Parts: sequence; structure tokens; C-alpha cells
Amino acid sequence: MQDFPNKIALIHEWFNTRSSGGSEQVVHAFDGLISSLGSTADLFALVDGDSHIADSWLFNRNIKTSFIQKIPFGKNHVQKYLPLLPYAIEQFDLRDYPLIISSSHLVAKGVLTSPDQLHLSYVHTPVRYAWDQMDVYLERSFLRKIGLGPFVRWQLHHLRQWDQLSAGRVDCLLANSRFTARRISKYWGRNSEVLHPPVEVERFNWNNSRDDYYLCLCRLVPNKKVDLVIQAFNILRLPLLVVGDGPEKNYLRSLAGPTIQIMGYQSKENVEDMMQKCRAYVYAGIEDFGIAPVEAMAAGAPVIALGIGGLLDTVRCVTQNLEFSTGILFKSQKVKSLVDAVSWFEEQKLWKRMDPELINKWAQNFSLECFNKRFQNLLEKAWSEKIRESEFASTDPVAFKKFDS
Repeated sequence: MQDFPNKIALIHEWFNTRSSGGSEQVVHAFDGLISSLGSTADLFALVDGDSHIADSWLFNRNIKTSFIQKIPFGKNHVQKYLPLLPYAIEQFDLRDYPLIISSSHLVAKGVLTSPDQLHLSYVHTPVRYAWDQMDVYLERSFLRKIGLGPFVRWQLHHLRQWDQLSAGRVDCLLANSRFTARRISKYWGRNSEVLHPPVEVERFNWNNSRDDYYLCLCRLVPNKKVDLVIQAFNILRLPLLVVGDGPEKNYLRSLAGPTIQIMGYQSKENVEDMMQKCRAYVYAGIEDFGIAPVEAMAAGAPVIALGIGGLLDTVRCVTQNLEFSTGILFKSQKVKSLVDAVSWFEEQKLWKRMDPELINKWAQNFSLECFNKRFQNLLEKAWSEKIRESEFASTDPVAFKKFDS
């Protein structure tokens, strides 16, 4: 790559095993690719809870953190300090870095840079709970129940203003799906390139026999709509395993009928086994991308999911062509819509008719190798344009116009 810089800053909101997921996989991929190009990334995060863990890829890495790291409960409960996070991210001193890459789902994109620096931001989502999913998050919020709903809404109003303003600081925006790109356009008024995140598709085997249970795996939070899945399977009276942890777990247990098991957190090995044997993976939330459905397809499992959001990029719906399909996308976020989709899946015995090898092959499009190749091309293009821009500025006679005294 032309004059690729040795000093690169890699920014992420936080590193914490309590809330680790797809965005951290993206940062890991960025770090590995930068190393393969002969450079080393300096890591920045609001808080770091991972670099002391021996089996973490961040073990013994020097991660530069914000003042949130040192205040009470900041390291493990950084979200509690939401009003301070925009201010905290702006305090990082990045003057020595020609290239800044941020991985942003909240505030990371808001770091301060100069016109001579290139800032490329990979956007997992514009802040969900500040924009279109605010009411979903507040619906069962403890703060709303104790009368603080208006205060929270006021805070989110100010966060929306900062979110839109800070988006204008970024030179190049990458979106993790077409859905996220549309949200970036609507809320920030910016164009973005779509780059699907890397998924560990190589972890899974597709050629296992299918069992009779359905699987729902995700964080147990309101916007994932696991309650809708449970209500549907209470009606269907089909076996359903719900895997994951989160604040909704006890509420979901109170909803679950006799055919449903709320299994809580499961090891990586157990998750792989369940995905490789389930009849289908079921999901009813609106995802910006959705890594778990792609993992399920890598395991040869069909996906039954809401046909909105990032899953339109990843699931090939059976209604278009059974021979090349990887799942069913139902139309509305309602119990009846999901019941109808699963009932049709059962009636048609689609788990027998859909080819698990073909489903796995489709999932390979979202591999780390594909991600690295695409990101390197985008990075080379953006960096080359920045070099040309700098060369033009240095030779533009207007920029060096001398004034007689």
C-alpha cells in the first residue's frame, strides 16, 4: 500500500468480557490485518477489562483508556456513565497518528482528528436506543418504572444531537449492512460503504443429522424480541431452546411453556453443538447485521427470522427459490407472522428439503478472509485518495500565495 503509515490508532468503545460480541471480532480482524501489512495498531478504549486475561487476544496489550477506567464501577459498568461518554472519547490525544480506524456502536467515531489525518470509522449501528429503538428499550426500563422516563428521554435527546454532529468528523464511513447504511443516511445525512463483518464460519460442521428442536440464541434484552418467539412456540407447542443471558432472563422464564427451555449462558462448544443439530435457528428482532444467524447457516441450519434489517443481506428467503434458499423471512414483528412461518416450515418439512451443504457454502461469503480482502481494498482506496489530496494541497499555488508587505 502506498506510503502506508507505521503509526495507526485503533479505537473501540470498550473491551470487557461482560459485553463482548461481534464488534470486538471486527476490532480483532482490523488488528490482525494491520499487522499483516507490516504495521502495529495502538489500541484506545474508554475502558479495558480484557488485557489481563490470559486467553484473550488482548492479553498484555497496552490499551490506552479514558478517565472512565478509574472512576467507581467504570470498568465493568461503563454504560452507567452514558452522559459522560461523548466527552470522554474526545479526550484521546491522537495527534501522532496519520491513520485512525474506529469501531463504533456508540461514541468511538467521535474522536477528534485534524484535516491532515484520515479517520475511517466502521459503524455497527447509529446508537439504537437514542434513535429508532428508543421506545423499545424504555418500554420495560427500570428508570421509566420509577418515574425517570422523561429525564432519560432528555439525555437521549442530547445524545442524538452529539451523535449527528460527531458523524461529520469522520472522513470515510463503513456500514456493517445495507440496513445500517440506510440508518446512517437518515440520521447523519452521510453516505457509507457496506462491509459485512467477519464471522467465524470455519468453527461449524454442516453435515450433522438434525434434531427436532428449534434454537433461539442471542442476548436477552428487549430489542431482541425473544418474548415474541416464546409466545409463538407456546402456541406451536414445538421444542425450543433459548440460549443467552441478560436482564430479560427471568421475565422470559415466566412466559415459557412446557416445550421451551431457557438455558441461559452456554459454552462455545455447547453453542456449536446445538447449532449443528437444531432443526432451524429462530429470531424475531431487528438486527443491524446479525452474526448468530450466519453462524447457524455455517452449521447447516436454516434460519427463520424477521425480514427486516441486516438479515435481508444474509438470508436467502425460500419464497424466492427453494433450491438456493437458506431460510424463511417472515414479514411482520408479530406472533402470528412467526407462527405462520414455522407452521409452513413444518408442513413442508423444509429442514429435509433445504441442502445444509449449500447453506454452509453461502455462509462462507461472510468469512474473515472475505472481510479482510474487502476491507484492505477500501483502506487502500481511502489512503491513496488522502495521499493525493495532501500532494495537491502541497503544490496548489493558492495555498502558498505570498502577499507583498
